[in-house]
Amino acid sequence: MEQQQTAGTDSELSAPEFAAQGQRLGAVVYFSSASRNTARFIANCHLDDEGIDVFRIPLRPKDPPLNVRQPYILIVPTYGGGSAKKAVMPQIKRFLNDPANRAGIRGVIASGNTNFGEAFCMAGDIISRKCNVPFLYYFELMGTKEDQEKVRRGVVDFFRNHPES
Repeated sequence: MEQQQTAGTDSELSAPEFAAQGQRLGAVVYFSSASRNTARFIANCHLDDEGIDVFRIPLRPKDPPLNVRQPYILIVPTYGGGSAKKAVMPQIKRFLNDPANRAGIRGVIASGNTNFGEAFCMAGDIISRKCNVPFLYYFELMGTKEDQEKVRRGVVDFFRNHPES
């Protein structure tokens, strides 16, 4: 993808954290806090080896905004200890509040803590409902090797089975 293109807000498109190798199938956009739990999970999925561009939503408000203009699956942790108002981090809301970014979302994957009870992976439920996209998968905390493999396979299969995405 050309990184010199401009978006609707006249800002440059963001470069992927991990660029797709070989034929590009789609993208993943994720958020990870300073703990880097989600970042480690994503890195261990090796999605770039499967033709998936990987973008990270900036952690700090002063960081340049992320501008993604290709179809993507959003992967987010759930916060707030069970509170719906705090489940989706402000950085994720900021990213999705950009209409050009929001136009590319095709599905959501969420992590959470089973200690949250019914609010387990609530961020995925909220984003799925608000963006009218499928909630594709969930995993607990940092996930397992099996979760990494399921996400890797699932993301690739999703884009292969939805080439119009």
